Amino acid sequence: MLLSKDFKFDAAHNLIHYHGKCEKLHGHTYKLRVVIEGVPDSEGMIIDFCELRDIVKAKVISRLDHVYINEIISQPSAENIALWIWNELNNDLVRSNCSLYEIHVWETDTSCVILRRSDL
Repeated sequence: MLLSKDFKFDAAHNLIHYHGKCEKLHGHTYKLRVVIEGVPDSEGMIIDFCELRDIVKAKVISRLDHVYINEIISQPSAENIALWIWNELNNDLVRSNCSLYEIHVWETDTSCVILRRSDL
């Protein structure tokens, strides 16, 4: 089974190793989807949505919301942001019945990158 929870955060960045309009400082309202793969435990849950929310807020949202992401990730493309988020969350989301399956990061309503466990 797959379980997912969505989040939003606002942040600024610029792509210093890119030649085009995104090399200039600009911001996005990012959408993040965290997907967990697993089987329900004795309580009938893969993971409690509230626990997942708390982990993602503490490890990711509190660090990326309303910041200049270049101070955290040197080339903050959507791909690199997804990888950074994976690395921040993975250890906290490995359980006997589940683990992190994929991360979706939208820079805009129509542009998204998906990082799956099998990509690593």
